[in-house]
Amino acid sequence: MLCIQHKKAVLCEKALALNSAQVQEMIQAAQKNKVFLMEAFWTKFTPQYRKVAALIASGVIGEIRMIHADFGFLAAEPTPQRLYDPALGGGALLDIGIYPVFMATSLIGRPSSVQALMNAYATGVDKQIAIQFKYENGALALLNASFETETPVEATMMGTKGTLRMKNRFHNASSKVELVMGKDPAQPIAIQSEEGNGYQFEARHVTACLQQQLTESPVMKHYDSLLLMETLDRIREQCGIRYPADSTTYPTGLS
Repeated sequence: MLCIQHKKAVLCEKALALNSAQVQEMIQAAQKNKVFLMEAFWTKFTPQYRKVAALIASGVIGEIRMIHADFGFLAAEPTPQRLYDPALGGGALLDIGIYPVFMATSLIGRPSSVQALMNAYATGVDKQIAIQFKYENGALALLNASFETETPVEATMMGTKGTLRMKNRFHNASSKVELVMGKDPAQPIAIQSEEGNGYQFEARHVTACLQQQLTESPVMKHYDSLLLMETLDRIREQCGIRYPADSTTYPTGLS
C-alpha cells in the first residue's frame, strides 16, 4: 500500500492479500492513484497455461464438465512458521491450494457453491484441504492441497469431447500437456520452450504494461484477483479458517 500511495507500480506475489477486503482496498488505492497493480500469478503467463486455455476456448474438448487439480508436498520438520501461522496467512490453501483454485476460477469462473474439508494445525489453519466446487451448469471441480503428502501436482480438464491433462507440476513452465480424445492414446501437445525458470513470461508482460502506461493488466485483471481471493474466503469460511486480518464477518468482494 505504501508503494501504491507513493505512485509506484506494484507487482505483488500471490496471494495478493489475506482476504478480499484487502484486495478491494488495494485495487481502490491503485485506481485512485492511477498506478499499475497486478497479482504476480505467473502460471497465467506460462506457455503451458496459455496453450491449454486456447485449446479449451477453441472447443477441442467441448464444454468442461469437471476439473481435477492438486498440489501437495511433505513439509519439512521443524515446520517453517509461515506454513502454520495465521498472522502470515499460513496453511496449505493460500500457499499452494491457490493454484488448483486458480485453475477452476480462471477456466470456469465463479462457483455457485463451495464445500471444503480440512485437517488443521493446532493454530487452526489447514495442514491439508479438500475442496469441491459446483457450477450453475452442473460442472464440478475437485481440488486439494496438502503439506502432509507428496501429490502428482497435475491438473485435468475433462470436457464433453475430450480431456486435457497438465502433468509434471502444472503450475509452472516445465509442465507437459496431453490431449486425450475418447479412448484414444494420449497425444502430447507441443509447447513453446526456452531457457529460464518461467517467470520471464510474466516479467515481459508487466514490462509491456508499464511501457504502455497501463494501470491494469489485460491478462491478470483486478477482477481476476478479486474473484480468486473471494473464492478463497468462501473456502476458509467452510472450514472455519480465520486470520487476524479478518473482520468479524467474512469479507465478500463480489456479489
